[in-house]
Amino acid sequence: MSWGTELWDQYDNLALHTQKGIDFLDKYGNFVRDRCAIELEYASKLRRLVKNYQPKKKEEEDYEYTSWQAFRNVLKEIGDLAGQREIVAETLQAKVIHGISLLSKNLRDDRKKSLTEGAQLTHTLTNQIAALERAKRNYDKSYRDAEKSIENYQKADADLNLSRADVEKHKHNMTMKCQQSDDSKNEYANQLQKSNKLQQTHYETSLPEVFNRLQEIDEKRTKGLKEFIKSAADAESSVAPIIARCLEGIVKASESIDEKEDSLKVIERYKSGFTPPTDIPFEDLSKVDAESSNYSSQNNLGINNMTQKGTMGATKLKKRVGIFGIFGSNKEDFSDLPPNQRRKKLMAKIQEIQQKITQETAAYDGLVKMKGVYEANTMLGDPTTVDAQLNESGSRLEKLKSELKKFKMYLDAANNAQMMQHSPQQHRNMYNGQRSSRHSNGSGENEDGEDNPDDAGSLSSSASPESGLGTSHTSLPGSGQGSANDNTHPEDMYYEAELLQPLGTCKALYPFDATSEGSIPMAEGEELQVIELDQGDGWTRVRRMCGASGWEEGFVPTSYIESTLYA
Repeated sequence: MSWGTELWDQYDNLALHTQKGIDFLDKYGNFVRDRCAIELEYASKLRRLVKNYQPKKKEEEDYEYTSWQAFRNVLKEIGDLAGQREIVAETLQAKVIHGISLLSKNLRDDRKKSLTEGAQLTHTLTNQIAALERAKRNYDKSYRDAEKSIENYQKADADLNLSRADVEKHKHNMTMKCQQSDDSKNEYANQLQKSNKLQQTHYETSLPEVFNRLQEIDEKRTKGLKEFIKSAADAESSVAPIIARCLEGIVKASESIDEKEDSLKVIERYKSGFTPPTDIPFEDLSKVDAESSNYSSQNNLGINNMTQKGTMGATKLKKRVGIFGIFGSNKEDFSDLPPNQRRKKLMAKIQEIQQKITQETAAYDGLVKMKGVYEANTMLGDPTTVDAQLNESGSRLEKLKSELKKFKMYLDAANNAQMMQHSPQQHRNMYNGQRSSRHSNGSGENEDGEDNPDDAGSLSSSASPESGLGTSHTSLPGSGQGSANDNTHPEDMYYEAELLQPLGTCKALYPFDATSEGSIPMAEGEELQVIELDQGDGWTRVRRMCGASGWEEGFVPTSYIESTLYA
């Protein structure tokens, strides 16, 4: 079925139909364009939402809790969702809107060309029909004139009163009119033949070809619309797996929330380390002597001092201010803080100094290399210009090392003071608490929420949000943070000898070459034990059962492994 055969007389309707079809294609293009704008606006608002709810600097410490961490992961997944909506908009813009614009332009040009050709064919046929009508009118007039001239000649020939000249005149007029009639007849017959032939060609060949081209244009438009609608659906379905993974990530974030772990972190964060006040002794005033009065005063003073920064004094509730909005300190060694909080502050300060030492050491080494290059080729620079910078860098490095030694001494003193408050039995309980705590969450805490006095090397490896040391492993174990600690205590050695219980297993997804101190290499597919989870810095501590001591520990990139934690 073709338009040229079935719709031979519907030129105007076909012209209108094809115009409406192209207009409809443009209408769908406008629909997709508006949808792209909505997708981009949606993605923009999602990104703005994520940005508005990103943790502020003052809230970073609160994100050690699993619920807060889960919310941060949710924000990350929502940001990824926004990115997928942007991809959908970009795909629609590139594949659908651009394609519709190009197809619409081509269809309009082809339609205009076909309709112009059809109009020319119709005009040619109309002119031929008009010529036929003129030839017919001329033939009709000449025929009537010929008949009239014949009739006049017959009358003149029968009239005896007319002269022979008049009769000959009528005869000549009759002959001329009859000749004109024959000529008009032949012209009419010729025009009729041409008109019939042109009309046959017009309606059987020329115009059907135009209509068939219009049919092809309309079918091309319809097929293009079909492909564009499918492309729009494909743009959505192509990102559906990623969106599904984002939603799975949100579900996993919700499943990672552990209310018990958060409760333990609250204890670790706010515990002062003070022991509860003992019973207030009864003072028998009838038997009070000077010695007992002094002892009682001293005892009460000790109790007041002990509970000064606690939650409840002997007589009334007192507020605590300062660190985390609770404790405050104005002293360099933080000696005015409660024991547990003091040790947290000191450990954080030590890690901060160690990071600065690492950075300064890298800068110093860079200057040394630069000086060597200048000495090898004086065209590049003057080596003496680097000496002043080397001296300044060396001076800063020595100052930082001096500060590190000083704060390590403060930490040793705080650890010794903490040890003095416990009996031998409590020491053993603390050791057990240390092991059980590490088994549960990978941190170096005992049952009372107090960090064990590991050496400087263990500070870096156990830095976790709940220990107050932040979430960065800028200096990995073995990078100078405790490998040469001269102030190691027996307790430290005891803790170092303790093997952390594995939290699960992991499989290496990719090979990794250890390029920094504290990291260990691994081969693709290798099975390792997870002994400390990623604290937000992108590194996971693992153990390999090999080596001279029977095991080897170190850090590997979290993104290179697939972990399976024990239930």
